[in-house]
This record gives sequence, structure tokens and C-alpha cells, in this order.
Amino acid sequence: MKGHAAVAALAALAFAGCAVPPDRDDGDAQPPRAERCHRTSERDIAALFDRWNESLQTGDPEKVADNYAEGSILLPTVSDRPRVTRAGRVEYFEHFLEDQPFGRIDFRRIYIGCNAAVDAGLYTFTFDRTGQIVPARYSFSYKWDGKRWLITSHHSSAMPGKP
Repeated sequence: MKGHAAVAALAALAFAGCAVPPDRDDGDAQPPRAERCHRTSERDIAALFDRWNESLQTGDPEKVADNYAEGSILLPTVSDRPRVTRAGRVEYFEHFLEDQPFGRIDFRRIYIGCNAAVDAGLYTFTFDRTGQIVPARYSFSYKWDGKRWLITSHHSSAMPGKP
């Protein structure tokens, strides 16, 4: 149950930017945002992982980095450094892609808000070059940028007690 609470908290945080501020009488009132929500579905959000995974298959770290919004954060499985710039994400994927990873979703929950979504769960990576199999936890948060969905945060960590 702790996992479900963490995912719910992550979803609430991701969607907080979509909230319209209430009218206030303290002189600091801001006009409500007139945000138009992009229509999507769980299937559409699930396909974003497939898009990301397919970009891994190209072996091109630039193509993988194209999935991430400017200013997004990557908290990767096999590095202890947060990657908060495109250059940092490209550098990480240069090394990650050397072992030819392929991801498979094992379990997921998808949460959808106004121009934001969260996909969180469990996935397994198989590395073709080494044969290593790594079960891990993940969360992707996405935002609609007016043209396409981009990753705003990506966390991945190996399952405790697993190699």
C-alpha cells in the first residue's frame, strides 16, 4: 500500500500546476487561468513508454533525450547523479545504451490530469549485450507542451534485493 500512496502523492504533485487558484480577497487575487486541456487516454499515455523504449532501440542518446522536456529531471537506475540538463541526459544515455537495453512493463498505474499525466509501476530491462535482466521501479511524469507529450520527471530504481 505504501507504493500506491507514493504514486498518488506523485500524481497530486504533478497535477498541482493544473489547478486554478481560488479567488482571494487579500488584494493578491490573480485571474483564473484559461487553460485548455489536451484530450488523452490511458492508452495514449501508455504509448509514451513505447515511444521512449523505441528511442532506446535506435542506440542514439539524442533521440532518447528528445522525449524529455527542457528542465526535466532524470533520476536513473545506474547512476547516483540527477540529470537536469539535456547534455546530462544525453551523457547518461550514451553509457546506458552501450548494453542495448530493452524495457518491458510488468505492472503500471496511469493517472491523467489537465495537460499532465503520470505512469508509474514496475518494469524489467533486458540488456542484449550482457544478457543481464534488471527488474526495477519507475515513474514518468509527462506534460503536454502544445504539440506533444514530454517527460518532465523520470525516476528509475532497481528493485531492492535484486541485481
